[in-house]
Amino acid sequence: MATISIIGAGGWGTALAVMIARNGHIVQWWVRRKELAEALDRERFNRQYLPEIAIPNSIVITGQLAVVAKADVILFVTPSTALREVAGSLATTASVRPGTILISAVKGIEHGTGLRMSEIIAATFPGHPVAVLSGPNHAVEVANFTPTATVIGASQEQIGKQLQQIISSRSFRAYTSSDVVGIEVGGALKNIFAIAAGIADGLGLGDNSKAALITRSLAEMARLGLALGGKRETFQGLSGAGDLIVTCFSRHSRNRRVGERIGRGELLKEIQGSMQMVAEGVPTARSARDCAIQLAVATPIINEVNSILYENASPAAAMERLISRAFRPEED
Repeated sequence: MATISIIGAGGWGTALAVMIARNGHIVQWWVRRKELAEALDRERFNRQYLPEIAIPNSIVITGQLAVVAKADVILFVTPSTALREVAGSLATTASVRPGTILISAVKGIEHGTGLRMSEIIAATFPGHPVAVLSGPNHAVEVANFTPTATVIGASQEQIGKQLQQIISSRSFRAYTSSDVVGIEVGGALKNIFAIAAGIADGLGLGDNSKAALITRSLAEMARLGLALGGKRETFQGLSGAGDLIVTCFSRHSRNRRVGERIGRGELLKEIQGSMQMVAEGVPTARSARDCAIQLAVATPIINEVNSILYENASPAAAMERLISRAFRPEED
C-alpha cells in the first residue's frame, strides 16, 4: 500500500483519486478552493466537475499543501497554466521528502518558455524522479470503470514499473515507456487538433473531411514531436494516435466541443466564459506554434487553429487554406 497525493480537483483529478483509492492505496487530495474542498468532504461528490461519481470516504480531502507533501507519489493534475504556480507553492511551503515520485498528468506546453509540464516539475523539485501519464482517458469513463489504457513515461525503467503497479486496475491498463518527451508532446498537441476537428464538425463537413484532417494532424504531430525529441513510434501509440482519436471524436472532449462551437459562429471569449473547465488546446496552440517556428517545422493545421483563435480568422477560410495548400507526397 502506497500513499498517493493528488493535486487538482477537476474531473481528471477526481477520477484519478477515486480510481487509485479503489486500488487500495492511501489517497490524499489537495483542493485549492476552500469552499469546494468543504463541499467535497461533506457531500462526497464533485458536483462541479464529475457529478455522478461517488468519492470514497477513505480519501483525505485537504486544502493544506503540507499534508499532501508527505507521500510516496504526488500526481499533478492542474490546468497547464497553473502548474508552475502550484508546484512552486508546494516547494516553498512544504517539504517533499527525498525519493517521492512526481507525476505530471497535465497536458500542455508552457507559453513563452516552450517547456513541457514535466520540465517545470523537474526544475521545481531537482533530484526527484519525474514521470508522466497520458493516453485516451476521459475522466468520466475511467471513474466508471470503462476499460481503457494509458501510458506512463519514465526515464528510469524501475520507476515506470512501480507506477504501473500502483495505477493499473482491471479496467485501467497502464503501459510503460521511456519516451517522456514523445508522450507529453502527443498529449499536448492532440488538444489543438481536436479543436480543428470540432471546427470541421461545426462547419458541417463530412466524415471524409474529418478523417483526412485527423490523419494529417497525426502526421503534423509526429513531425513536430520528432523535432522536439520524441520517438516516432510513440506518436503511433496511446498518447499519440490513441489520444488524438478519442479527443477528436468524443462527446466528452472539451477541446472538440470548443471547436464545434467556433465552427457554428460563436466567439472564443463567450465559449470560455460558459465553461467550468479549461480547454487546454487554446493556450497550447500558441505555445506549439512558437515551438514550430523556432524549429522551422511546417505545422499548417496548428497555424490555422491559431489564426482562428487569436487572429479572428474565419473558420471556413482557414479550412479552405488547408485544402488549397500546394500538392505534396503523403509522407511529407
